[in-house]
Order: sequence, then structure tokens, then C-alpha cells
Amino acid sequence: MWNVPGVPNIFQVDQNNFEGAALALFRAQAHENQVYREYLRVLGVDPFRISRLADVPFLPIRFFKTHSVTTGSISGDLFFESSGTTGSVNSRHWVKDPGLYVRSFVSGFRHFYGEPSDWCILGLLPGYLERPHSSLVYMVEELVRLSGHPASGFYLYDHERLAQQLELLSKTGQRVLLIGVTFALLDFAAAFKLSLPGAVVMETGGMKGRREEWTRDQVHAFLMERLGVSAVHSEYGMTELLSQGYSFGDGLFRSVPWMRVLVREEDDPFSIRSFGRGVLNVVDLANVWSCAFIGTEDVGRVEADGGFEVLGRMDNSDVRGCSLMLTL
Repeated sequence: MWNVPGVPNIFQVDQNNFEGAALALFRAQAHENQVYREYLRVLGVDPFRISRLADVPFLPIRFFKTHSVTTGSISGDLFFESSGTTGSVNSRHWVKDPGLYVRSFVSGFRHFYGEPSDWCILGLLPGYLERPHSSLVYMVEELVRLSGHPASGFYLYDHERLAQQLELLSKTGQRVLLIGVTFALLDFAAAFKLSLPGAVVMETGGMKGRREEWTRDQVHAFLMERLGVSAVHSEYGMTELLSQGYSFGDGLFRSVPWMRVLVREEDDPFSIRSFGRGVLNVVDLANVWSCAFIGTEDVGRVEADGGFEVLGRMDNSDVRGCSLMLTL
């Protein structure tokens, strides 16, 4: 699975060798990724003069809407597509090596939550489940399979059966993860009041115009009160990334070792800092075959230890399924 000359195996990366691995991948993609190479040429950037991660130009995420952002040739037909809204142009992320994506999200899950086989994993992903190219559904399907629990699976619109299953599982002491898009979790919690003190409820963002926009604090307070949990976890992911970050209830996301979040000035995309408030830039080393250096349109804050918050969206950026919920 790993055959990128000069680039170390990303799953052996830690904070001590991250920058070196990132720079090696940058030089490889600056040569082999046609879109990124042209972007650097227009900027007048010589990749071999870049010696710091803070000097690497990040590709604006909008390029995934207008171009096939690939490193080398891709012969397969697997791609992930953003949900978007009616009339919008969706991003498309071509995936050369599905096994790399699986290893990334499974390793990330193990890093934060342990073995999937220790969990019963319940998915509440309407809208996404009905789309054939959702990276989120692809991820949850594999985690459900690795869970192996007979109750693991997708519950779509069957809220009554889901409530019954959660109540039953809560009595057995089984570790339970309920992962869902925000609007679906709110609909479910509005219909059923439960006591699930041992369960993990995880929202992935996304209102999709189904509900009035709520702040993150409003969403979490409602879910905690209605579902009887002490915290609501969150997942930070998007079509253009093959890795995820996770928050355990305080709104502060943590990245896997092969992913790092930086900030840039909103009015100067080439002014990049390791921490502070600004627009988020993501280095995702799992994006070996696309582009690992993504300039998102999410406004946020990065802490000195690498944790990050998402505070909203840049003005005039398209509303997408993974970022419809304002968190100010």
C-alpha cells in the first residue's frame, strides 16, 4: 500500500518527524500533482526552496469543485462527493487507494476510542446514507462491520427501533456509539427522551437546511438533556480529507498524529501560523494521492498544543453539509 519514494509511512509519523514527512510529501506532490504544480507555478513558488511547513502554499479547497486534484494517475472509479445544497457545485475527491482511507479512519478511531470490536456502533445518517459517494457513510459502514455487534448498523428514519435498541443496550453495559448528522440527532432527541449515561453520542455537523441553525452549545445542551448523556462528542471531517479530528464534548478537536491544523490570516492566505485565530489550513498526510495541503474555508482557533476549534465559515463561502452549524 505504501510506495511513495522519499516519503515515510505516514502511520509512523509523530510530532518529532511530522514536518520532515510533510515536506517530503509536499515536494512529491509539487512534482506529480498537475493541479498543485500549476498552482505553485502561478504563485512563483520553487518547491525546493521551501524548507519550513509554514512556507508551504495550501491549495484552496474550492479546487476540488472545479478540478480533479490527483497525485499521479488514478485508474479506479472510487470518489467521494460533498453533499452540498440544491444547485451547488459539489466537491469530488478521487481515491486511488481505498485501503489507505480505511487504515486512516480505523487507526484514528483506535487512537481515540479503542478497538471498534469493543463497541456497538449505531449510525443515524439520513441524507448521507441515500448518497452513493459519501465518505462519512463509507467510514461508518466499515466501523459497523469491524464492530461485529449484532445491533450495529444504520437506523435511518426508524427512530422508535433506535430508541428501543439504545435502552436495551444501556442495561447491558455494552459500550455504545451513536453517530449521526446534527439535524437527525436533534429530530431523534425531540421525539424520544432517554437516559444513556454510558453511551457516546457523536454529531458530525450538518443541518442541511432541515432546521433553524443552532449554535454548537445549543445543540449539545439539547442532546445532553434529552438523551441523558454528560457530553456530546463531535467529528471533524470533510470530503477533501481522508483523516478526521474528534472532540470529546468541549468543542476542542484533536487530530490524529498524521494530521495537523494551522491557521492563516483571512486577508493574507500566505501568512500561516502554528496557533491562534484565523482560517484553518489542514495538513493531512493521508491525502497522498490527492493534495495533503488544504486551505479550508472554516474559521477557527488553534491552540499551542495542536487542539483546534471551528468557529464558523468564511464570508461568501459555500454552505456545505459538513459545516452548516455555526459554532460561535
